[in-house]
Amino acid sequence: MNKEECCPKFDPAPWDEKILNWKDKKFIKDKVFTIFYMPMNFGGVMKKLDAKIRKSEGTVPDWLCLSDHTSKWNMDVYLAVDKEISDAENVTIGGEFFSKVYEGPYKDTGKWCKDFENIVKSKNLDIKKWYMWYTACPKCAKKYGKNYVVIMAKIN
Repeated sequence: MNKEECCPKFDPAPWDEKILNWKDKKFIKDKVFTIFYMPMNFGGVMKKLDAKIRKSEGTVPDWLCLSDHTSKWNMDVYLAVDKEISDAENVTIGGEFFSKVYEGPYKDTGKWCKDFENIVKSKNLDIKKWYMWYTACPKCAKKYGKNYVVIMAKIN
């Protein structure tokens, strides 16, 4: 990537209304401080995680970063990696997941979540845990003209 592109262009097709089966998918985990769910230090946390990945000579498959809003004040982030990363909290996530891609302003998140719940219910699936994947930073979303967000839920 060049310096003008910090987030790669996202292709929604492989993620829109798909069932994914993960077996011990590797991630590194960190925390982001939020105020009423709005992330305050997301960029700094991502830079810190990126430095650890580079030091360990790892990569981030699909540039996948799952966010788990645990409260109004915290968001856990899970950055996909291809190997164990030193000096990081390494975790694995496994199971069957349903993903749905949305596009638009973040203010539509509540609407997207209701739609997602309805779609999952219509497929006779149960949400066990869900995550948000913000596929681009605001600057890159503006540059690409699309702000894609993927909602991903562990099901059944």
